[in-house]
Amino acid sequence: MTPQESARREEQRERSLANRENTILTFREWCAANSFSEATGHRIRKSGTGPRFVKLSARRIGVTVRDNVAWQESRATT
Repeated sequence: MTPQESARREEQRERSLANRENTILTFREWCAANSFSEATGHRIRKSGTGPRFVKLSARRIGVTVRDNVAWQESRATT
């Protein structure tokens, strides 16, 4: 592989990672990704201790992967 090809592939990997961070999980997907029920997800959202939510439409909400990761890291214990 040429150095130019290697640099191009690395750039593609970085762009792909950035795109994944901006992916929006629906409320259901967010609950499933964190292994809790939708009822628990609603309680977390109502309490204000969850991640930032994005309003997708009048009746749908979601969470970016980046915000979910940040929220999970903020809840880590030692």
